[in-house]
Amino acid sequence: MGTRAIIHCDMNNCYASIEMLHHPKLRGHPVAVGGSVEMRHGIILARNYEARPYGVKVGQALWEARKLCPDLIVVPPNYDQYLRFSRLFRNILLDYSPNVEPFGLDEAWADVTGSYKHNGNGNKIADEIRERVRDELGITASVGVSYNKIFSKLGSDYKKPDATTVITKSNYKNIVWSLPASDLLGVGRATKIKLARKGIYTIGDIATCDMNYLKSWMGKWGLYLHAYANGYDTTPVADNGDEGIVKSIGNSTTCPRDIENDEDAHIVFQNLAESVAERMRELGLQAKTVEISLRRNDLSGFIRQKTLKQATHISTELCATAMSLLQANYRWDMPLRSIGIRGANLVPIGTATQLSLFEDDIRRERAEKIEFTIDEIRRRFGHYSIDRALLHLDSKLGKLNPKEEHIIHPLGFLKGAS
Repeated sequence: MGTRAIIHCDMNNCYASIEMLHHPKLRGHPVAVGGSVEMRHGIILARNYEARPYGVKVGQALWEARKLCPDLIVVPPNYDQYLRFSRLFRNILLDYSPNVEPFGLDEAWADVTGSYKHNGNGNKIADEIRERVRDELGITASVGVSYNKIFSKLGSDYKKPDATTVITKSNYKNIVWSLPASDLLGVGRATKIKLARKGIYTIGDIATCDMNYLKSWMGKWGLYLHAYANGYDTTPVADNGDEGIVKSIGNSTTCPRDIENDEDAHIVFQNLAESVAERMRELGLQAKTVEISLRRNDLSGFIRQKTLKQATHISTELCATAMSLLQANYRWDMPLRSIGIRGANLVPIGTATQLSLFEDDIRRERAEKIEFTIDEIRRRFGHYSIDRALLHLDSKLGKLNPKEEHIIHPLGFLKGAS
């Protein structure tokens, strides 16, 4: 196994498994967690193993999934429940290592190299973790064990459900190299297409391709992929510090009508920003980066982001940053079908920041107090008990309630978005 033992643990069909655990009547039936059909953002966020044989896939439109599987039971996402399980899951991993790095809500790496003396080798630790997840959480997990993070993640994906896969320096070519190139971390949809155009279809093809050739048409990223495919990755597992379970908090929506100008976008961005900001405050977090996603009505789209001078959980600041990104990157050559906003690089509220001589800290403090007050009013009297006047400029665009109707996208779903 070399000098390091890295495990990657992935809770199987996490969202759907949690729903079936809390609703036993769903067991044995094809089940999916999905968005709202009525609001035009009905996609599959997760599905159980019973739905898989029908061809139901994550990211698929609900109408398409129901066409494939007429008996499919679709339940709405329960973010709070998933977050609770994520914390319990991480606590199990922390019993084996202080070096636990979450990768979304339902999976994480852990460096268990220092646990051998007390807990046995990586294979034994992985099996013990699977058993504890099954017994303590009531769901199953798959675990990959290897000498680097890339191969350990491939291992957790290799055999499901409830399985351990060990990838070593002596067997990785037999296990890894025959897998599709898209299975390699860092190869999204766009990169997969680019590789295929050059006749590169498997991870082995990447590994055996001339490095200079890869670099000539993929730049530095080609060298990274070559290193990943050959098992050269030495990236450490991050300590369990200020970074929380949640790497980012975001909302996207397909609107009841197309978004045709800055004014339309401002209404939707403010609506989404309030949801994102409120969820940050609930978790005691604030964002150092704001990201927007835009999708035209021909379904093409792109993502842009900006790092902030000061971390924030104030909705108006998130919205203002989103609008500046939109205006800098979009010329309204075509209406937008959907937009999204995401706060990333999250840090706990109260994390030390560099103050600016040019920022009005009194104004920011007032804005924070206003938003916490709005949170309390909505908790007591409902979401629509208080609104910004901006949201009443358009009855359709301003009527969304993303806080209660938000869609949770697994990280893997967004991996190839660019």
